[in-house]
Amino acid sequence: MNTNETRADGKLSVRTKMGFGVADLGGNLFFTAMGFWSMNYLTDTVGLPAALAGMAVMVGKFWDAVTDPIMGYLSDRTRSRLGRRRPYLIYGAVPLLLAMWLFFTAPPAGGSPALLTAWAIATLCLLNTAYTVVNIPYSSLTPELTADYNERTSLNGYRFSFAVVGTILGAAVVLPIVGLFPDRKAGFSMVGLVFGAVMAVTALVTGFTVRERPHDGDRPQGFFKTYGAVFSNKPYLFILFAYAFNLMGINFLSGILVYYMKYMYDKESLTTPAMVILLVIAMACIPVSVAVSKRIGKKKTYQICFAVLIVACMAIFFLGHVLGPVFTLSMMALAGVGIGFGYVPPFAMVPDAIELEARRTGKRNEGAYYGIWTFMSKLGQSAATALMGFALAIAHYAPDVSQGPGALLAIRLLVGPIPAAALLAAALFTHFFPIDEKTYEAVMAGPAGGAA
Repeated sequence: MNTNETRADGKLSVRTKMGFGVADLGGNLFFTAMGFWSMNYLTDTVGLPAALAGMAVMVGKFWDAVTDPIMGYLSDRTRSRLGRRRPYLIYGAVPLLLAMWLFFTAPPAGGSPALLTAWAIATLCLLNTAYTVVNIPYSSLTPELTADYNERTSLNGYRFSFAVVGTILGAAVVLPIVGLFPDRKAGFSMVGLVFGAVMAVTALVTGFTVRERPHDGDRPQGFFKTYGAVFSNKPYLFILFAYAFNLMGINFLSGILVYYMKYMYDKESLTTPAMVILLVIAMACIPVSVAVSKRIGKKKTYQICFAVLIVACMAIFFLGHVLGPVFTLSMMALAGVGIGFGYVPPFAMVPDAIELEARRTGKRNEGAYYGIWTFMSKLGQSAATALMGFALAIAHYAPDVSQGPGALLAIRLLVGPIPAAALLAAALFTHFFPIDEKTYEAVMAGPAGGAA
């Protein structure tokens, strides 16, 4: 089996890093579409009441409680000429395209709320499963490509440079694509087709360019023993819950943004420039965060993300409706700095926790770890979407009409204190993550089977 290209100093080549990173362009296109648009699509295009839309999203994500851990376990146990992970990227690409297209192709008008809810749940479960089949094996490649502490930061820097491109596309082109069609439903159907095609192509590129190390001798234990080991890894749990709350906070902010622009300023069109400003600045900050991480460490760099985002959210809550859209756009720029500093560190920290546990036990269960990681990521995202739906329903939100004081207050809370609280929880979990470069290098230099 071919191996990944390395330089004379043992570092991964740029070709390998780019080949690995490109799949996350499609992955974050999915993440953006679901985080920024799924709730608004279900309420304002499909026609579901906000509470039922939120419930459908939550049920779809709970389905991942079954599929994510199973997919991680299956990926660890797969043996093929293509390796453990690559077959799923290659053969799962087209089903992912079709599932994305199906979800964003709304059923005909006139269906009852019960039927629309059933349709939403079924298509979301199918889409989440298709994404799981591709994304968990992809994420599981990270610790297999390099064991170097700082090289992982560099590798994930490439990954999230592609990720931000995907996120920018997902944020910037949805409304323009929809606007090309006289019917909003037809526009979203085209969004699903285009996004699904990009997701499939990028997965195939990674599947055909990145090579894995053979793992013939380290087949994992039984299902429950494997996941028992995952949940006994305390450093992993700290970063796992930190990232889940991180995504929850970002999903509140991104998911409510279209409502904020539409009903606070009567300018829904501002959603696209706000997202572009946020994400372009985030992309520019990724290489800065990599450099900062090498100087002050991954944990402190990640904590900068939370501090900046909390300030931006609270500023919009207190002043956005008073000072107007220019101020809010400036706060979205500030939030972009926070998001840029939050892309790389968690994905560079989690393989450290996995590697040290593998060093201690001799067992490599990357798929199991990333199965739980992806499930918790989706759970944080879906919990935010569901809570957003319930909050809007309680506040008597109704689409495409002027909102009352209660609904406007709910929108402000969902852009300010509520995401800030989730981000504060993420900062607290990050504080207790115990692995730094010195600790990591000491364990890796010692004998296998030592304490991590």
